[in-house]
Amino acid sequence: MTTKKKPQIVEEITELLSQNKFIIATDYQGLTVSQMAELRHQLRNIGTEYHVVKNTLAKFAAENSGKQELSQLLTGPTALAFGHENIPQLAKALIDYIRISKTTISIKGGLLDSRLIRADEIRSLATLPPIEVLRARLLGLLLSPIISLQNVLSANLRGLNTVLNARIQQLGGTTDA
Repeated sequence: MTTKKKPQIVEEITELLSQNKFIIATDYQGLTVSQMAELRHQLRNIGTEYHVVKNTLAKFAAENSGKQELSQLLTGPTALAFGHENIPQLAKALIDYIRISKTTISIKGGLLDSRLIRADEIRSLATLPPIEVLRARLLGLLLSPIISLQNVLSANLRGLNTVLNARIQQLGGTTDA
């Protein structure tokens, strides 16, 4: 790599680090070219980029983007997966690829905003349900006290209605209402 290209590469990595709030660092050693292409294709389908980086250049980029914590993960052969939208989806895609392809790729850790996360935390993120399911569960939890209160408050009116209808039938009337 020429010295003229290095500042340009640092700038590109800095831009990627600045634009994405979730970065996963992996050890890509042992991947063949076709496996790397397949992994990149799968990650591109979910709107993620996967780049092999030179550690020294990535450390400069991490400093430039204000994400110095990433430097702790930059040891040995490193590739970075950049995600900014659906964080669990990126983690799940990487974990699934590792499991299905049975490659030697391993997750070193990650960076969520400016917080360093361990590999086991990334595995936990991969098990989260989709955001729509989480929102539905939250909505259900928020609505359950209101529905319970409505049921309690309307129980007396239902009881009164039942008693009145029974009394009307007892007196020989009809209960049309």
